[in-house]
Amino acid sequence: MPLTGIKVLEFAGLAPGPFAGMILADFGAQVIRCDKIATSTSDVLARGKKSISINLKSQNLINVLKKKIIPKVDVVIDPYRPGVMEKLGLGPEILLKINPRLIYARITGFGQEGYYSKVLGRKNENPMFPANLLADFAGGGLICALGIVLALFERVKSNKGQIIDAAMIDGVSYISSFIFKMKQNGLWNNPKGENALDSGAPFYETYKTKDGKYIAVGAIEPQFYTILLNKLDLKDLPDQLDMMEWPKLKSIFAKKFLEKTRREWEIIFDGTDACVTPILEIGEKNIGSDIMLNKHNKDRNFLSKSEDADDMFEPLPAPRLSRTPSKFFEGSKKVTAAEFTRQPKVGEDTFSIFLSFGISKSECDALSEEGAIFDSSLSLDSKL
Repeated sequence: MPLTGIKVLEFAGLAPGPFAGMILADFGAQVIRCDKIATSTSDVLARGKKSISINLKSQNLINVLKKKIIPKVDVVIDPYRPGVMEKLGLGPEILLKINPRLIYARITGFGQEGYYSKVLGRKNENPMFPANLLADFAGGGLICALGIVLALFERVKSNKGQIIDAAMIDGVSYISSFIFKMKQNGLWNNPKGENALDSGAPFYETYKTKDGKYIAVGAIEPQFYTILLNKLDLKDLPDQLDMMEWPKLKSIFAKKFLEKTRREWEIIFDGTDACVTPILEIGEKNIGSDIMLNKHNKDRNFLSKSEDADDMFEPLPAPRLSRTPSKFFEGSKKVTAAEFTRQPKVGEDTFSIFLSFGISKSECDALSEEGAIFDSSLSLDSKL
């Protein structure tokens, strides 16, 4: 795997930090998640990681981290607000002096300084919630993981670490480069919800079906649009790119899609280039539309069924590398779902991880007695 041998110390947080760490773990890195003592549940993005349970209020624990662990790790993921790690004595300036090759990744909403906000939405509606996929995961975790990999690659040449400032607002802006350029070129100048790709165009929209479900349409190119009209049995319509006619066309399409169920439309458009697909809901079990049984999903095999529940699954790592794939695709046979999806229990690896970094049994005993560390699974003696 491409990141085999890389050690990552991930301080537990929410969404973007755990996602960045999961990406690194999926591709071979040893990711050690630092959980707080007395935390009862592990993060849902913890697959493939180890968990240590520590008390960052303990100065003895901080000293051990600096002396024994920081010199031996390659990456630190900091999910906290600006200044938190500095107050703990674990800021990047201090840790880079201890380990000049360290990659220190910081994930925040707006960076280390400045502020900004964004607006998404349909015409004449309040801004919509795109879940937290844009900021937390795309602009935050994914961009952070990219920064870590770039810094690791550069370190091969310079033998030096560096600080990564992964501000979610920067990341969201970066992945929106296409929209910024479209606006500059006069292709995205209408109010929200009235442009080609933000629900303004009838050929790039979602429509409700007879059974109350939804179909997605993305027939932008004229050849695809022609197939769409043929399959909908629609003729003598206004020009596709006449924006003044878009409201009329959307009304026509909306009424047409209400004539059949989603499954019926799926069969009609199956195998065509009309860019029409069913919108499947997570955990859906309807005949012909089970997300795990969808033909493309089965062919691509990018979902893993969870061993814990029949109706649960997880997307597999992406992208796929032919020679050094992620752990799920490593070798000629995939690992089992149980191996891949298992989430570590909080603190179950504390003693074994500390011992692996050369921290003695007596030091572990002392830290445990003080309440600075805790192992939730086994006693220290059984780890030896």
